[in-house]
Amino acid sequence: FKYLISSSSSYAMQEPNLKNLVIHKNPKKLEKINFKNINNEIINLNKFENSLIIINFWATWCAPCIEEMPSLNRLQKNTAFNNLKILPINVGRDSIEKSKNFYKKLKIDNLEIYLDKDIELANKFLLRGLPTTVFINKKGEEFARVIGFINFDDKKIIKWLKTYD
Repeated sequence: FKYLISSSSSYAMQEPNLKNLVIHKNPKKLEKINFKNINNEIINLNKFENSLIIINFWATWCAPCIEEMPSLNRLQKNTAFNNLKILPINVGRDSIEKSKNFYKKLKIDNLEIYLDKDIELANKFLLRGLPTTVFINKKGEEFARVIGFINFDDKKIIKWLKTYD
């Protein structure tokens, strides 16, 4: 993957000012979304039903991912959210140990590690760059996505996300 920036138009009034934010007019129902945890157990996205889900595709070598991950970690523990689940999915062939060291170095302590070693999920989501963040509503529909860095500490982003919580 190459880090890619794209400009796009958005469709919601209350959205934060992110030039790479794409909000879908018609949210996309997601079917059969599976990924693995560090114990090699298959996790189905339906497990997090009735939650606002943020899937963040990242890699240890990705500079914007390194910059973004600490704010994503803080968002997961933000008490303003009732049903928020963040799923950071490491894309590629990094070892579990390398992923753990990445978390340790950045002091990521509120997020679990998920893996997409065969890049099947990345392909299913038609990723065009890293990081990519996919936002899924409580009905299991993708309603928005961003290619590139997001500062999840931004109050406008938090306020926007709260409208889906």
